[in-house]
Amino acid sequence: MAIPLAYNLRNLVVRKTTTIMTALGIGLTVAVLLAILSLVNGLRSTLSVSGDPLHVLVLRQGAESELVSLFTRAQFQDLKFKAGIATGSDGQPLASMEVVTVMILDSVDNPDGANLNVRGLDQKGVEMRSNVHISRGRWFQQGQKEVVVGKSVASRFPDAQIGRKVHFGHSEWEIVGVMDAGGGVQNSEVWGDLNQVSADLNRVQTVSSCLVKATDAVAAKALVQNLNDDQRLAVHAMPETEYYDQQTGNAKPLEYTGLIVAVIMAIGSSFAAMNTMYAAVARRAREIGTLRVLGFSRGSILFSFLVESVLLSTLGGLLGCLLTLPLNSVTTAIGNGNFAEMAFSFRVTPQIMLVGVVFAIILGSVGGLFPASNAARKQILTALREV
Repeated sequence: MAIPLAYNLRNLVVRKTTTIMTALGIGLTVAVLLAILSLVNGLRSTLSVSGDPLHVLVLRQGAESELVSLFTRAQFQDLKFKAGIATGSDGQPLASMEVVTVMILDSVDNPDGANLNVRGLDQKGVEMRSNVHISRGRWFQQGQKEVVVGKSVASRFPDAQIGRKVHFGHSEWEIVGVMDAGGGVQNSEVWGDLNQVSADLNRVQTVSSCLVKATDAVAAKALVQNLNDDQRLAVHAMPETEYYDQQTGNAKPLEYTGLIVAVIMAIGSSFAAMNTMYAAVARRAREIGTLRVLGFSRGSILFSFLVESVLLSTLGGLLGCLLTLPLNSVTTAIGNGNFAEMAFSFRVTPQIMLVGVVFAIILGSVGGLFPASNAARKQILTALREV
């Protein structure tokens, strides 16, 4: 015969101070774990919506990012007519030369200045990125020293507002619009006219990269292979999605550090739960003896105390979820492969919260197993004599 669940709930309520303190300790452990998971999830979500599976990014051979790549216009003319590249409504290949540099601008979080990526591209490059649209103002005009800034840039950098001017290269550039990439990394960039940016950087004959669009997934794979095998071009091509996937490597050290901290805290929380349950067993020795006299078996008592520990830890897990919820949609930034800030938001999803609750239950099970076993092993007469 099983001991009623109401018995365990009553004991947790009666010992409310101990219950709250232990649950809070477990909750803080769960909150640390969920904060790390939601950060990494937010970064991955941002990168997942940034690339197009049909886009192929072409860099100089040996370059790992656009910023350190050097790509000539002659190379671009040779590759843009490769088989498998889609054409636009004007009949021209969907291929975009682009130049990438870095500018420094004071941000809300960093008054000393933070790096931002500036991308010079033409109208073809803008059209190829269907996830990007103007939310305020207008697009930059060709032949003008005008730029548009990403939504995250406009919100995090006080000087990045429409009508103001920013300085990079050798010139002042007027901000004429704010673009929204729907959560993509383009929200953290500044875009301007390719020829104007190139001329300002004295890079008229060279650019950073080339972005081309394949006709379909099969053609995209074949195009990557074709470009990489072309010794004459000496380029390194990869799917755009793969390029952004590599950017998640920047979060790996933070993820590993956070998980190590969570494990250390989990060990402490397990001991806290264990101490709480040992204290409960010691205080309720007579109750345990009485339960045995009433006919409850050792297995029922072990299961009852284990359930009580799990209930306590589940409460801590739910508390940890509540502590983490305010982080949802909070914007932060991390360095990307182009040595600039990439903004993204924490994403606390139901799946992540479920992981937190399961993690708490595991802590409670580990912490409650030995005290529950100790309670089940008590002899009836010995338990009844204990004060």
